[in-house]
Amino acid sequence: MRADDATRHTGPHTTAQAIHYPTTMQETRQNRISRLLQKELAEIFQSQTRQTHGILVSVTRVRISPDLSICTAYLSIFPSEKANELIENIRNNEKSIRYELGRRVHNQLRIIPELRFFIDDSLDYIDHIDELLKK
Repeated sequence: MRADDATRHTGPHTTAQAIHYPTTMQETRQNRISRLLQKELAEIFQSQTRQTHGILVSVTRVRISPDLSICTAYLSIFPSEKANELIENIRNNEKSIRYELGRRVHNQLRIIPELRFFIDDSLDYIDHIDELLKK
């Protein structure tokens, strides 16, 4: 590889260092479980928000602790004006969400992790930056 090849954009990643591959079996398992939990939580929220028209809850990212005991989920809520109200409602119903999650993944996981929910406001931040750049 030539020196200028590392800086030239040749695909979805600019350099080989930009790609992060799991280095251990534990990280691979964490990633697999994170994806499973993200998919199942998204389906749970989708079924719940079907009843309330005009509200959309997306699970943007899920992180799981190395011991698989804590699941941190980041939620994007539309419209963002209702985000704080909805996140409080979700936090108050953590036990029922965890129970529903357990019903769905009991064949894949022995212990259902404790759930923690946070608002992912990255889209609002991007909109704010766009507004500032337009001025």
